[in-house]
Amino acid sequence: MDRRELGAFLRSRRERLRPQDVGLASGPRRRTPGLRREEVAVLAHISTEYYVRLEQGRAPRPSADVLAAIAGALRLTDTESDHLHVLAGTAPNRTGVHRRDVRPSILTLLERLPQTAGIVLSAAFEVLAWNDLAAALMEDFAPLAPADRNLARRAFAGPRAPGKPLYGVSDAAEFRLNVVMRLRTTLARYPTDPAVTGLIDELRDTDPDFARLWERHDVQVPPMLTKTFHHPSVGSVTVDCDTLALPDRDQHLVLYSAPPNSPDAESLALLSVLGREASAM
Repeated sequence: MDRRELGAFLRSRRERLRPQDVGLASGPRRRTPGLRREEVAVLAHISTEYYVRLEQGRAPRPSADVLAAIAGALRLTDTESDHLHVLAGTAPNRTGVHRRDVRPSILTLLERLPQTAGIVLSAAFEVLAWNDLAAALMEDFAPLAPADRNLARRAFAGPRAPGKPLYGVSDAAEFRLNVVMRLRTTLARYPTDPAVTGLIDELRDTDPDFARLWERHDVQVPPMLTKTFHHPSVGSVTVDCDTLALPDRDQHLVLYSAPPNSPDAESLALLSVLGREASAM
């Protein structure tokens, strides 16, 4: 626990807030900027004396619940809340839900990549956005209900021919293991998100392979550098697989591309001409 840095961080976050930001009257006499210490204490449902000691670096380590209450009172972002817990040496309590809204700039970027198939995945493997080439390489996600756009559900329990991997990928087993490991880390971040807990409970109940992998408690996710799609219209297409983290929304931008002038690049170019009607599904 870094008491000095913790106190300084709390003071800086308190001083940036205005009373009206938290539903309090501003009042005519305020000698210092931001909220008063006693106001933060009231909002966090802790004693003023204890909060003052925290800012002064004289208090014992606060619990995760107390830190969560202070983070709420100070209107901290997720990143700020994580930093608060790091300073206090305490693991954060997670109560939020994962985000599904994609930044407009990412949506624009997808459309500016005509030779690259791209999708945006949520923390729970929901396909949130895609471009035309991704629809041709994988499937047209537009007519699907949101629940059916979840790649975890489709990889384990989705509609497909027996023994046929999702989208004909060559690394189906590795992808399924990757899904389980990422979902376990997602559950640690969003333990009360019904979309996350419901998906995991569903897959554990309906797919023995998922249940078996889940019980391994693996969380170290290996990188996927290449992937081969066995496409019904253009045959095998081996692509580079690059996954870019979008940490502000806990999402991932997944890009599938091929070296210029390679046979695989020509296959992608043909798919872009054929359009989403040629999708693998």
